[in-house]
Amino acid sequence: MTKSQRIDLIKIIITAIIYVAVILITKFVKVNGEELAWYYQLILFLVPYIIISYEVIWESIKGIIHLDFLNETFLMTIASIAALAIGEHMEAVAVMLFFAIGELFEHIAVGKSRRSISSLVEMAPKIAVVLRDGEWIEVDPSELVIGDTILIKNGDKVPVDSIITKGKTYLDFSALTGESVPVSRDIGEEILSGGINQGDAIEARVKAIYEDSAVSRILNMVEEASDKKSKQETFITKFARVYTPVVVGSAIALFIIGGAVTGNWIEWLRRAVMFLVVSCPCAFVLAVPLCFFGGIGSAAKQGILVKGSNYLELLNKCKIFYTDKTGTITKGDFVVQEFKVYGEEDRKEVLEIICSMEQYSSHPIAKAILQYAKENNIELRDLSVSEIGGKGLSHEEYRLGNLNYIKEVVSEVDEEISVGTCVYLSKGNKLVARVIIADEIKENSIEACKALNDMGCELRMLTGDNEAIAKAVSDTVGIKSYNANLLPEDKVKVVDNAILSTDKGKTVAYIGDGINDAPSLRRADIGIAMGGIGSQAAIESADMVLVKDDLSTLVSAKKIARRTMITVLINIIFALTVKISILILSAIGLGNIWLSIFGDTGVTIIAVLIAMTNLLKKK
Repeated sequence: MTKSQRIDLIKIIITAIIYVAVILITKFVKVNGEELAWYYQLILFLVPYIIISYEVIWESIKGIIHLDFLNETFLMTIASIAALAIGEHMEAVAVMLFFAIGELFEHIAVGKSRRSISSLVEMAPKIAVVLRDGEWIEVDPSELVIGDTILIKNGDKVPVDSIITKGKTYLDFSALTGESVPVSRDIGEEILSGGINQGDAIEARVKAIYEDSAVSRILNMVEEASDKKSKQETFITKFARVYTPVVVGSAIALFIIGGAVTGNWIEWLRRAVMFLVVSCPCAFVLAVPLCFFGGIGSAAKQGILVKGSNYLELLNKCKIFYTDKTGTITKGDFVVQEFKVYGEEDRKEVLEIICSMEQYSSHPIAKAILQYAKENNIELRDLSVSEIGGKGLSHEEYRLGNLNYIKEVVSEVDEEISVGTCVYLSKGNKLVARVIIADEIKENSIEACKALNDMGCELRMLTGDNEAIAKAVSDTVGIKSYNANLLPEDKVKVVDNAILSTDKGKTVAYIGDGINDAPSLRRADIGIAMGGIGSQAAIESADMVLVKDDLSTLVSAKKIARRTMITVLINIIFALTVKISILILSAIGLGNIWLSIFGDTGVTIIAVLIAMTNLLKKK
């Protein structure tokens, strides 16, 4: 509880004590055997009334001055003053007291939701230790420039995205990804800002300035999220602007028409006052946005960054998900799946030649083969290698490369269908060996795809890989529809076609992980970036970022979106039903001021409680 909230609580307690004392005095204190005169009762009740309501009245006055008074404080002010005017002193104080209790409850609830998001700020590093003129000095992370050498000790936060240049350690990225297990990082590997060093001290070279680092981009996303409102929020905001003058006009009409017809002006003023109290739109204006705020906060705690509550709404009703393959369903890391030697060539010697030739290439396939050599303890030779652009490598009579390159010298080549990229080695006009390199499927992709299918979602994979690879991956993870051999512009066309024709009217999402997916992420109704903290293009293009590079977090996001919309719907139906019922009872004379107080403060508190369930649930 904040300092201001504690002050409000103290004010409520003092008001409540005085209020009870005044009620006892007016009920039991007699003057000449009679109750206190009405003006004495009014003076006594004005004490707790002023204590609890002066801020609300002042807000109403400022609203009138600025011609912006059609809100709940204005309704409460005129309702309570009217109650005092007709002698309902006890009820007038009760209206303001319960309104203050409801406001305090709401502020505490909103504060809890806000803290779930603003707690992300805690992961932002406060200082950085940088090497300047041969000395280590502490500076603000914003002062670092690309190329600086920084020192990150045990327990320190990584100030900006960097590359390790000295040392090996374990880093806790739970604040960024939601992953509780520390990860190992060695020389040459990237570390993201916000990670906490849990091992030995390391040195690193700054890769990005603070504004472009992971933590800064995440915080910017969270701050921008509040600027975008869902249709429900926009509706509630517009609704309140129309609703308040309609309510005030209806209350005035009720008083004038009822009083004129019956001649009982006091009774119809009392009914108009009850009408105003129960009509206060607090439950709509505060509790409904709180549902979305809680949803965004709940998602943020799980490493799901939502740029606006409107995207929670879209995600909830989205049933069609187009997804990239590499880096989204698969790891994006090539590994050797098969090494086959033809004829009677020595297996180890052939592998030595292949790996020795590949050591001069920077291609991802070369890296996979060299990793395979390391695992098999292969010693690399110093060879003179020539690179043939787009085809492969050559060394004396050896050729290493793709099928077309090998076919230039070998008449018969083993062209078995494979689910990976094939690299062939030939010696003269003879085929010597074949290496199949393929991408690995992420551990949770199969489970995540099954969960999404069970939710009634339709997954469609778009990939630039060949038909065989696309089919193999789709069959493995349970995706029924796929398109292969696509360029980035082809993916956009597929998504565009789904939005405009094939699935017109349906919400279409696209899931991708990098710069090649940016056009599709922008074109889809909702773009979802995988592991986007490392990709500026993904953050700028996507509407939602799954910080943890794991498709299973999309399942969690979908559940949060669904829960959020359910709580919004429950709140709207509940508040409308109760308020309309009490309004009707008040208009026909069957209600009372206490029922009206419940219709305002009671409904608001219950609505806030319902909204908070969205924040309190973890999954």
